[in-house]
Amino acid sequence: MAFARTAFLAASVSLLAGAAHAETFNIQTSFNAGDFSTKYMTENWLPKIEEMTEGRVEIVFTPNGSVVPAKDTPEAVAAGVLDGDFTSVNYFSGLEPAYAIMGDLISGYDTPEQMLDFCREGGGEAVMQKAADAVTGGEVHVVACGPYSREALVARVPIRTFEDLEGKKIRSPEGLAAAVFQGAGASPVSIPFSEVFGALEKGIVDAADASAYVNNDATGMHDVAPYPLYPGIHSMPSMQFTINKAKWDALSEADQQALRDWWYEAMYAMAAEVSKQDAELAARDDATDDIEVIDWAQEDRDQLRVVAREQWEIYAEKSDLAKEALDANISYMTEIGLFGE
Repeated sequence: MAFARTAFLAASVSLLAGAAHAETFNIQTSFNAGDFSTKYMTENWLPKIEEMTEGRVEIVFTPNGSVVPAKDTPEAVAAGVLDGDFTSVNYFSGLEPAYAIMGDLISGYDTPEQMLDFCREGGGEAVMQKAADAVTGGEVHVVACGPYSREALVARVPIRTFEDLEGKKIRSPEGLAAAVFQGAGASPVSIPFSEVFGALEKGIVDAADASAYVNNDATGMHDVAPYPLYPGIHSMPSMQFTINKAKWDALSEADQQALRDWWYEAMYAMAAEVSKQDAELAARDDATDDIEVIDWAQEDRDQLRVVAREQWEIYAEKSDLAKEALDANISYMTEIGLFGE
């Protein structure tokens, strides 16, 4: 009986010791505190990492800019100011041109799942790691990457086909997105996001690169732009999940694998949830007389992708790594049938 009590106490002490050594990772995100993404991840997925690592790892999210500006997170992770980041890759395009290719291959993939697969299985992670090494000297480990939503395009006039882009004034960020729209015959206009609603309302632009359908709905964009293109034809911003290299190396292989699995499972689930919400809102709106939801035919999407590819290749000339990033994407896109052999 005494032996049994001793064994029980020893097991209890062992469990408590394991719990006491749980590693907490403070991860800055590029989500704002009240975003759907923040709430979804916090409520549904942060508890699961503790389950998947049997309590050895805990993750705490902090919102966009809470510790450092989003564009400075690679340096902050490398220095150990942050344990890691969960950030839109586009923030880093000024550090290395490859980040622009990996951050949003405008008019590239048809679904977030396709690019998540590219990151997880098609070489995307390896390219992201090279980019991280180039700007941090090897002090940051890229755990995973990929998008969770495809943005819709809000329009105040019908743009039902590829040919309808000709001459349309489209609000677009500068860089790759603007180059693609211009290559397709549209006239890109650079205005701040805060002015998009007014520009559409006044007819300064015909359409706008804004956000996902659910967000455009929430901000009332469809009140002034009742011809949204959904599913979208252009932007699919990608995220990265990184951890300080020393902290990553201190984890067991099992916990490293758990973190990677956790992130991809979370992103596939969030992509499905966002897609579901977008589809429900689009169906609701299309059933009214006030909004016409436009879904481009595949041949029109393919035409835009061909034009976009010309602009990707021009942009990829900015660095050797950008060229490598584009080659990796095109190889995978060809493999899954988005380009012909």
